[in-house]
Amino acid sequence: MIITRRAALMGLAGSALAPRTSFAQRKIVRLVVPAAAGGAIDVIGRLYAQRIAPALDESWVVENKAGASNTLGATDVARSAPDGTTYLTNADIHIMAKHVMRNVSYDPLTDFTPISRFATSPMVLIGSSKTPQTMPALIADMKARPNEYSFANSALGSMGHLATESFKRRTGTSAELVNYRGTAPAITDVVAAQVQLMVAPLGSALPFISDGKVRAFAIMGAQRSKLLPNVPTAGELGLADFDFTLWYGLWGPKGLPAATVQRVNVTVQAASKDREIVDKLTALGAEAVTEDAASFARFIAAETLRANRVVEEAGIKPGG
Repeated sequence: MIITRRAALMGLAGSALAPRTSFAQRKIVRLVVPAAAGGAIDVIGRLYAQRIAPALDESWVVENKAGASNTLGATDVARSAPDGTTYLTNADIHIMAKHVMRNVSYDPLTDFTPISRFATSPMVLIGSSKTPQTMPALIADMKARPNEYSFANSALGSMGHLATESFKRRTGTSAELVNYRGTAPAITDVVAAQVQLMVAPLGSALPFISDGKVRAFAIMGAQRSKLLPNVPTAGELGLADFDFTLWYGLWGPKGLPAATVQRVNVTVQAASKDREIVDKLTALGAEAVTEDAASFARFIAAETLRANRVVEEAGIKPGG
């Protein structure tokens, strides 16, 4: 069962007066989402929570704690007891905290227990309708008129941020980075040609691509997307080994018992094979992942090393 925090508290208060019910006996678990409601992290986290909670016979309370490049909610979880009552769902931006924020009270690697990825989603390089029609023509124009181009960026340290900086370095181009608070306002300004380019999540950009409001230049991953089969990968266009793919996962606080990690991981893997979840993720431009906790930990370690290289090469420095 997935419920609101208020309902959970009312249920607990009422259990002292009312007869014991199956709800009153269920453990209340907080799933902290460090982003605004309605975004991809929130939607995917809730989608999985709806399967995990009944499978574990628990009541999961989803709490949105957005702000500071997703660090407010993550801080809450890092400070929580490792007793199986608090979890964090976040995206790849989780491992970037110390690269973009000066004052982060936790270490994204050592202060959390990885449980599993939920899903992955490709990113796509998009441009306003006023940009050249192909990526080679775009790159040539960016070199000829560097002051005419800017990139929208949904958040400091996001996968789009890393992909943008890597794209500029690999192509020998330059363009101003314009930071936004979220993907939606960033894409809105690309549609309006207030900024010219963005590396955007496929699921968020797809409606605007389909309507012809923005151009899709390249999938920024290893494979073409089934949702945009005619859009080549960056590799096909000459950027070898250019793979920036969004991913979403589940963590517990540091010290979460191995038995609890295994128990939750098994339910996540089962959910990732559920046809309804697979279909809903596909509609979001995402793909379910099945992996054990050790595989997720190894994946995070490899992603962190790659992110560190991009940060160093691009000269990204901590902000506020």
